[in-house]
Amino acid sequence: MRDLAEGRRRKRVVASHRKPFVVLGIDLAGSPRRPTGLCLLRGSQAQTSVAFSDEDILNTVHQAQPDLVPIDAPLSLPKGRRTISDRGGEHFRDCDLELRRRGIRFFPVTLGPMRMLTERGLELQAKIRGMGYRVIECYPGAAQDVWGIPRQHRDRKELLAGLKKLGMRGLTRAATSDELDAATAALVGQWALSGRGEMLGGEGGICIPSGRFLERQRG
Repeated sequence: MRDLAEGRRRKRVVASHRKPFVVLGIDLAGSPRRPTGLCLLRGSQAQTSVAFSDEDILNTVHQAQPDLVPIDAPLSLPKGRRTISDRGGEHFRDCDLELRRRGIRFFPVTLGPMRMLTERGLELQAKIRGMGYRVIECYPGAAQDVWGIPRQHRDRKELLAGLKKLGMRGLTRAATSDELDAATAALVGQWALSGRGEMLGGEGGICIPSGRFLERQRG
């Protein structure tokens, strides 16, 4: 028993000295004329901002040097499509079909306004990976549904309160809807790095919080 207690103590000491994860969540806008929400999450401390151009976003990535960059934008195409404007191939991706199976509302990547966002997301993903950073696709709306907190268009104040209850510090009432979705993306990334994420559709799909982990928590 004494050896077991000593082992646990050592694990706590190692954990206390572990460098906190650094995640940069991005709620990408389809056009650089509209604000893109950013959230730099170091451990539990969040700092939000907005950017417009790809250059500004990439500069933030360079300065943050994150362990992971979760982006709220489609980062892959349906099977059989070579480009977003390609009319051939399938309409939904595997991760989209899984969202639909779980009753989570989403916009298909082939829908008119989503095409511009998808094209920008794919280009930004390639640039960030070219800088040496890991990128994943996330969907804040799905994460908010899993966590049981409102989406930003339904109740922004309650979304802010919900993120704080999940342990995020530093968020203020001045945070815009874009920044709160970016904060959600950042938290999803942190959960993924700590083994509490789930990838819908397999590798290259959409990352969401693990419902199984939440069930264990409630239990």
